[in-house]
Amino acid sequence: MPAFSDTLHYMSAQKRTMSDVGTGILGFVGLSALAGILVTAAVTPALAVTGMAANNSITMFENLPSSLEIGDLAQKSTIYAVKADGSASPMAWFYDDNREEVSLEYISPFLKDAAVAGEDPRFYDHGGIDIAGTVRGALSTISGGGTQGGSSITQQYVKNVLVANDMAKAKTQEERLEAWEKHTKTSVDRKLKEMRYAISVEKKYSKDDILRGYLNIAGFGGQIYGVQTAAQYYFGTNAHDLTLAQAASLIAIVNSPEEFRLDYPDDELNGAATVVDGETVPYARNKERRDYILDKMLQQKKITKEQHDAAKAEPVAPKITEPSSGCQASPVYAYFCDYVTWEIKNKLDDPETPDVNEGAERLERGGLDIYTTVDMDLQTAAYSAVHDNVPGSIPEANIGSSAVSVEVGTGKVLAMVQNTTYNVDPEVTGDQYDAVNYNATADYGSSSGFQPGSTFKIFTLAEWLKEGHSVNESMDARRRSDWGTFKSSCPEDNTSTAGWNPGNDEGGNGGYWSALFNTVNSENTGYIAMAKQLDLCGIKKGATALMSSGRADGKPLGEGINEEGNRIAFGPSAVLGTEEIAPISMATAFAAVAGGGKSCTPIVIDHMTDAKGEPVEVPKSTCTQAITPEVAAGMDYALQRVMTEGTGGSSRRQMDTAGTPMIGKTGTTDDAVATWMSGASTRVATVVGVYNTTGFVNLRETFINGEQAAVLRHNIWPRIMDVANTKYPGGAFPEPDQKFLTTPMANVPSVLGLSPEAAQKALQDAGFGWSMDGEVDSAQPKGTIGSQSATGQAPKGSSISLKTSRGNLSALPDVTGMQADQAEATLSAAGFRVDRDRQDTDDQSKDGLVISQSPGAGENAKPGQKVTIVIGRFTGGGGDGGDGTPGGGTDGNTPPVAG
Repeated sequence: MPAFSDTLHYMSAQKRTMSDVGTGILGFVGLSALAGILVTAAVTPALAVTGMAANNSITMFENLPSSLEIGDLAQKSTIYAVKADGSASPMAWFYDDNREEVSLEYISPFLKDAAVAGEDPRFYDHGGIDIAGTVRGALSTISGGGTQGGSSITQQYVKNVLVANDMAKAKTQEERLEAWEKHTKTSVDRKLKEMRYAISVEKKYSKDDILRGYLNIAGFGGQIYGVQTAAQYYFGTNAHDLTLAQAASLIAIVNSPEEFRLDYPDDELNGAATVVDGETVPYARNKERRDYILDKMLQQKKITKEQHDAAKAEPVAPKITEPSSGCQASPVYAYFCDYVTWEIKNKLDDPETPDVNEGAERLERGGLDIYTTVDMDLQTAAYSAVHDNVPGSIPEANIGSSAVSVEVGTGKVLAMVQNTTYNVDPEVTGDQYDAVNYNATADYGSSSGFQPGSTFKIFTLAEWLKEGHSVNESMDARRRSDWGTFKSSCPEDNTSTAGWNPGNDEGGNGGYWSALFNTVNSENTGYIAMAKQLDLCGIKKGATALMSSGRADGKPLGEGINEEGNRIAFGPSAVLGTEEIAPISMATAFAAVAGGGKSCTPIVIDHMTDAKGEPVEVPKSTCTQAITPEVAAGMDYALQRVMTEGTGGSSRRQMDTAGTPMIGKTGTTDDAVATWMSGASTRVATVVGVYNTTGFVNLRETFINGEQAAVLRHNIWPRIMDVANTKYPGGAFPEPDQKFLTTPMANVPSVLGLSPEAAQKALQDAGFGWSMDGEVDSAQPKGTIGSQSATGQAPKGSSISLKTSRGNLSALPDVTGMQADQAEATLSAAGFRVDRDRQDTDDQSKDGLVISQSPGAGENAKPGQKVTIVIGRFTGGGGDGGDGTPGGGTDGNTPPVAG
């Protein structure tokens, strides 16, 4: 029966009185016309055989329904972990009726013979109804002694089938109780229907089939049904291995399950014990019935006298083996097991019948064998790593920790654990007990998820590469109080940054950094600067595609609700990981990045069979190309550097398999409320978190066993991934496309003479950063840009150094070609001192003219600065030298005249 066995236990505990009022047919017929109907019904098979005419009683009986629908028996379901050699190890059982149906060949001959001898000695001779037994039972019923004896094995089988059929349809405890009472209450009507059904069953099935059905459906007290489960529960053995004495004890229970059961040895109320000479004799009532059955077996020559005497001499000695039901039976696998149950309840349910959960029904009654994806070695390693580092509870805070591993490319969940003890009993309280699965989404264990912090930055990195940027592209990542308005193609997104001034974890104010630097060092301002150039909607959609899910509460990203009940739209702050995400979703995303961009929904069931051993279709992983393989390879390049030279090194340095190529990303939320370590090889992705589950403490200020709680993730993740890397050796990640590694160049605009604000905007619009690095002597107007560090082309995103003009320089006038005196007068008028120099020339036209000047024309110089002018001196003949001196020419015979 179902979980209301305590109620049935109370009802069945009422003793049945055995009144023997005789079996004579004349006495029975004289009691009432109703008794006559029972007799007539009882002999109906004989009448049918002899061809005798039916009277009104027979007609009434024959008009009762006769076609009995025998549905599948409710059987327990088993969840298995599959070992490396392919064998299966059970981790949990689920049942309404704890039953395992077995074949007749599997059942001990002692059991079959004991059942016939004790319950229906003429079973193989009658046509479904034992006439003598029915007469005796009818007398007891009519005389007020209750429904007494007389029911053949076939009738008992019919009654149990009717109960089971109605139980299967019941949706509530009340409906189940009604079904039980309907088919067990004392009434002639019920007996007549059972008899009518019994006759039809005998016509349709063989005696062995009926006996097998009876032994599999019979109740043995509480939730124990069928001989196999009863043998396991009461004697710790199987139905085919029972001794003669054990078999007789089990069949004794069937006669009155609550009276003769063997798990209440001192319960006098239920007749399980008898007081003899002031001492309680355990199992006395069961032994009495057992010995009666042994006597009957001897009478019917099913056993020898020696077997009979030896069995009766044995004490009743049960070995109660408590059936384990539910996931709490296997602590190491409990939360993984819980996820499996939700997979069945969610995926095998029929949405067209919302008032019935077919998945739950099949789990509790369908006899499913469920073979899971869990890797036993990895699960054990994850369980010990988490529990060794994070206790189930500490006095200072409610701190939870979880770990989940997913196979790359398949979505198979290989391990799932958390630090608390799984328990669904509301009577069990304490921080160390929790039925909420921290790894899962709300529809798979009630968790609302955790903020992932910087782990979420991988989705901005994906969009950065997708939109054509390079990891070596730099940007202005300086901290600022006003980041302006962001871009989004989703109108529902929040693009404002009013009042938002995020800093960096190390406390720095940012700089001009590349996307690679931002990733390796997990720089907040760097990722905000990257997102500033991207489509926020693209980041959101990309995250959803890579995770194959949205928020942990089941809502899409950007539809969270704050404490005031207002929607929290997706916006710039989400880039830093403010959405609540389930760890299994993040593991799915890392598996996708490590697997060429293919995101596979998580699965936990490899294959499954029903009670008949037939395959049952199981939920399949759905794989989609969330990002291109090229983008995934570019991400892998950057995220590998996180592990070798960045924030992931704290985990990698503790690994025995550190040589395996791995990608990774750390995450810490504001005030270290939650900390994450996520990463993957090309084969396995693992996500580990340590978080506040309720309340708040800063994990950097909280210590567990002498260690900062914020660093415990780096103790756990390496231990899990060492096992993963050993069992699933990872290879090298694909080489990235060079376009994601190049340093893109861009034209640098000239900003000389512009105001600093205008210059900064011009540079930003061109994709450059800037810095103001003091003043410079310049001819540009005072306060405007007097110099810039680069012109022409420079790396995109690099910083251009700017200096403001002191306004103290003037551009030199061009005096070349002027007569010497005119040139000096021009320069003097401009405020410069003049120094003359001469240079011989054979070009007479340049004689006495300024050939060059230094500094050159147009160059900036301070007032009073000396300017050197070079004057041409013709050397081809006499005459004026052009500088006011006599000519220095010669005719070839006369020496030059001294000046």
